[in-house]
Amino acid sequence: MTASTVAIVLAAGKGTRMKSDLPKVLFEACGRPLIEYVIDALERAGVDRMIVVVGYRAADVRQRLAHRRGVEFVEQTEQLGTGHAVMVCREQLQGHDGPVVILAGDSPLTQSATLRELLDEFQQAKPACILGTLHKENPTGMGRIVRDAQGKFLKIVEQKDATEEEQKVTEVNMSTYVFDCRELLHALSRIDNRNRQGEYYVTDCPGILQREGKEVRALPVLRPCEALSVNTVDELHQVEAEMRKMGYA
Repeated sequence: MTASTVAIVLAAGKGTRMKSDLPKVLFEACGRPLIEYVIDALERAGVDRMIVVVGYRAADVRQRLAHRRGVEFVEQTEQLGTGHAVMVCREQLQGHDGPVVILAGDSPLTQSATLRELLDEFQQAKPACILGTLHKENPTGMGRIVRDAQGKFLKIVEQKDATEEEQKVTEVNMSTYVFDCRELLHALSRIDNRNRQGEYYVTDCPGILQREGKEVRALPVLRPCEALSVNTVDELHQVEAEMRKMGYA
């Protein structure tokens, strides 16, 4: 199953809140760059082809990952959002018939067991898209998973757009996706940048597919540790402390 899986790892960002000119994915936790842990998790889940989207200081990221097998690079010359980052991989995805995993390169606590669970579900159910989600006690600032009365996925609602009722939802989007490749390419052709930031968001793709009557599943299978990502130096310290507890160092 996983031999035909392609992963896209988003690694183009600068990480302005890190107070350094180092690309965010190259900050180290327990002695290794954040992105290396993401690639490790993908490898252990059986993914043998990884497209790393680089942008800010792309040469540094390429050099740091030059020794990794199965890794190829695509450059996002303008950072126009996560959807745009996936769009620049369209040429690499042509001819692929199978699942595409999309992950953030700054999430070093991504677990291979979670990825295998999502890929197994994809293989069995063959939906257009699966989102890996989790329930978080304090979901402030995160995109909420909205379901219908039967519990089926409806949409992702960002905090700033959420109604009072939607803000009470604890199930959150963690930017962990498995798409059917053809459905992903179709959805990318339908997203737009009519939003406050003027950017293209991959978070719009599941909603587009759902509205077209295609099956989109949201599975709350992510572990609590996978809720930790790195946007600030303080968060990097939190992640590193958790990694030590989990035996990474």
